[in-house]
Amino acid sequence: MSDTTHDGAVATSAPPSPDDALTPAELAAKYGLSVSGARPGLIEYVRQLWGRRHFILAFSQAKLTAQYSQAKLGQLWQVATPLLNALVYFLIFGLMLNADRGMPREVYVPFLVTGVFVFTFTQSSVMAGVRSISGNLGLVRALHFPRASLPISFALQQLQQLLFSMIVLVIIAVAFRSYPSLSWLLVIPALALQFVFNIGLALIMARLGSKTPDLAQLMPFVMRTWMYASGVMFSIPVMLSDKDLPGWVTDVLQWNPAAVYMDLIRFGLIDGYGSENLPPHVWAVGLGWALLIGAAGFVYFWKAEERYGRG
Repeated sequence: MSDTTHDGAVATSAPPSPDDALTPAELAAKYGLSVSGARPGLIEYVRQLWGRRHFILAFSQAKLTAQYSQAKLGQLWQVATPLLNALVYFLIFGLMLNADRGMPREVYVPFLVTGVFVFTFTQSSVMAGVRSISGNLGLVRALHFPRASLPISFALQQLQQLLFSMIVLVIIAVAFRSYPSLSWLLVIPALALQFVFNIGLALIMARLGSKTPDLAQLMPFVMRTWMYASGVMFSIPVMLSDKDLPGWVTDVLQWNPAAVYMDLIRFGLIDGYGSENLPPHVWAVGLGWALLIGAAGFVYFWKAEERYGRG
């Protein structure tokens, strides 16, 4: 097709394309195009995460190694930090405030150390989750990978750190006359449930922290309040037995997930901490918290997958 211009030159124009009448969506479908960085389906997202499992493990191990690389004692601080916290809490709550009432000393010391170690596992997972996206924007923007890899990797890092601490916890339990028995095997499913719960919570906090970096400054106060309400330093039913409070207050405090997982591990590990100290249906409650927060956190994080690292 051609026509003549005013100076006698001949101009040509291309014939109309059959694609001119197509909408952008129809064009993308015709040529197999997709939106860059679009959120995959939930099943596909899980498949992608499984494909990155080696990266998740390697990233968590690298972070764990680098965490204390500048300290002279190195990896010993993984155990020393929660142990020193337990010592401080024992001096303040055990000796000065008599928070050990209702428990002999050989029960209270491993009770306290277990509480500090187990709660620190959840606390550290939450704090790492808040910063997992906002603190790694360079990695998020430079590489294409399922973003859930980061909070899951940080939760895995905290699990590895807890396993180091469990060596000291076992030594303390034996030193205070809680000897190995079949009940110690209950620690394994209890930690597995807590790990799933921690992953879900880390995913929730990662999405919130990606848009609100100031959340990282607020969370230490939230976690400290949660710690004091979870019976880390004292037995909840014993401490509230002489208070004029409705019975449901004790139930709510005992059924909060941090208290549930601490009680399950204490029950398995400490000889003098019997089932009378546990709330009813404690294993069902622990399983329910793990499934609820684990699944809800994963879906909540996945729904914003295409928005991480943008803006």
